[in-house]
Amino acid sequence: MKIQILDINGSKLKEATSKLFDGSIRLDLVQKVAEAEKMNDMLKQEYAPYLWAGMQTSAGGNVKHNRHVWKTDRGRGLSRYPKKRMSDKGSQFVWVAAAIPGVRKGRKAHAPKLGGRELKINKKEMIIAVSSALAMCSSLDELKKKYSTLGNVQLKIKLPLVVESKILSLKAKEFFASLEKILGSELMPIALQERSVRSGRGKMRNRTYKKNSGILIVTANNQDKKISGVDVIKAKELRISDIASNGARLIMFTEEAIKDLENKIYGVKE
Repeated sequence: MKIQILDINGSKLKEATSKLFDGSIRLDLVQKVAEAEKMNDMLKQEYAPYLWAGMQTSAGGNVKHNRHVWKTDRGRGLSRYPKKRMSDKGSQFVWVAAAIPGVRKGRKAHAPKLGGRELKINKKEMIIAVSSALAMCSSLDELKKKYSTLGNVQLKIKLPLVVESKILSLKAKEFFASLEKILGSELMPIALQERSVRSGRGKMRNRTYKKNSGILIVTANNQDKKISGVDVIKAKELRISDIASNGARLIMFTEEAIKDLENKIYGVKE
């Protein structure tokens, strides 16, 4: 497939050929790989509580339940819950239920657990899925499905968006001015991340704000750039979840990123 490489002003600089965007669109494989990546991410999260949570205490050890033995809870009308001894002065003892679920500072019942088998995808299947996801991002029709605000707007740009690497050396103000020249007035509103206050009870659960995804800048492995309000990722770290987990995302590649992606997908000999 012939791709146009644009300069920082949005004008055509030169042409190149790449087979990254030649694949047919296979939504089933894209969704399968995206779901596998999501499940594997969940396995890596430190979501489970500490193994001995609720079991450690500075008070005395567990109270014995033997009958007719001093320092036990027998004959006092107490439940047989596990207890810890808070005080043992003289013949008077103070015990508090501990350790089990349902008591103060006890462990959680059925707490989430770490571990599990990682989901794996065949190499050939992964290659087809990645090329399919990249083909989605180079299709104007798929892009309009993702961004409903485009509607029947006639887009003048040609996808995929590939820009010379000089754009990464620009300062923030110059970068966004260049981005507007490349994308035009139709795509610029959806390219920037916007934060808004969430409606409903999510505000009470540490999810006060929500934001849109915006444009994704894919750089080469040896390029490093941080831009506030725009997602930037290296070619070696690119995954299907970043590209097309919920439809075709607006993506801009640097010229060197195309070469690194070709080496990543097709350069490894099986």
